[in-house]
Amino acid sequence: MSKIRIENLYKVFGHSPERAIPMLQKGMTKDEIFKESKLTVGVNDASFDVNQGEIVVVMGLSGSGKSTLVRCINRLIEPTYGKIIIDGEDVTALDSQALRMLRQKKLGMVFQNFALFPHRTVRQNAAYGLEIQGVDLDQRNEMADNALAQVGLAGWEDALPGQLSGGMQQRVGLARALALDPDILLMDEAFSALDPLIRRDMQDELIGLQQKMRKTIVFISHDLDEALKLGDRIVLMKDGAIVQVGSPEDILTQPSTEYVARFVEEVDITKVLYAESVMKKVHDVVYLDQDGPRTALRKMKKAGLSSLFVLGPEHKYQGIISAEECARLVEEGTRDLRKILCTDCKTVPPDLPAQDLIQILHDLPHPLPVVDEEGFLKGVIVRGTLLGAIAERGRAVEKVEDESAAPAA
Repeated sequence: MSKIRIENLYKVFGHSPERAIPMLQKGMTKDEIFKESKLTVGVNDASFDVNQGEIVVVMGLSGSGKSTLVRCINRLIEPTYGKIIIDGEDVTALDSQALRMLRQKKLGMVFQNFALFPHRTVRQNAAYGLEIQGVDLDQRNEMADNALAQVGLAGWEDALPGQLSGGMQQRVGLARALALDPDILLMDEAFSALDPLIRRDMQDELIGLQQKMRKTIVFISHDLDEALKLGDRIVLMKDGAIVQVGSPEDILTQPSTEYVARFVEEVDITKVLYAESVMKKVHDVVYLDQDGPRTALRKMKKAGLSSLFVLGPEHKYQGIISAEECARLVEEGTRDLRKILCTDCKTVPPDLPAQDLIQILHDLPHPLPVVDEEGFLKGVIVRGTLLGAIAERGRAVEKVEDESAAPAA
């Protein structure tokens, strides 16, 4: 379900900015418009949705318009044209009082610079938004303390910001937003000012928090690795315009333009592909309580396989059996497949990155089963499908580059 909808959004800076819109619609570039009119295009006809409980990362290089766009959502910057719809309500049509209520009740924002009051304690900083709302002291302190505990700062409530590291200060900024319990978090380059190790910790912290809170988050970043790690979907911008919207895997494996292909060409595809996206469906299995070794051998022969996965009660994964061991049971006149069932064979969850699968498959004598947390067999990974999926990304990039280089008909 769509929580935020951006429809044909434009933001142009300068005198009489609406003059630039017909120019943009005619296909003039950002530089051409500035040269002719001295108007600066911040956002050019942006349209996309953000679903409930989703993290959407808006990314691009400096000057791409990503920070301008996120500030248009809560109207810290006034859009020139277009609509911003939150829960069915057009934000661009709100008067000042209604906009203030929207910001206080539904929107929380975390900035790149921590924007903490140095003379206020950590608790007082976290409670600032509640103070503005008029929440009484005891209640806002309790809500601030709960938010601080969520971000791992319990025990630091009475400290001053200057006593905290950069990562801890950013946690205070995040707690200040969470204390308001907003439906939507807008995070503008929230971790960009942090050292690389602290930044990775904060990314992990946000992922952990999101698993519990399921907020709707619009996260602004210029870092592709950060976008790939955090984003359920990525909105990639260039010169104020959106050039592609898709999942991290879509962006990497199906770049829509040469610009996108070049933007992502240095990314290690194995960090973004997961077991679920490279596995094959399993069509032939053995049922532990109804099949015997002869039936298993017949299934293997028909499928051209030397082993099969075994399912038990409720069709949950039990293990794997081999043709050689089944033949031995037939010779012994034994029917019970449990005697030859390998129950400690390696399995992987659907969300395991492909970079981990490569090492696991290296010395594995049988196909690798993908089993979810409830014990159901979701699919199987063989070396060929994994290597094929990785190679497919390279072909997709080459195709885009070849098409862009081809002469127009």
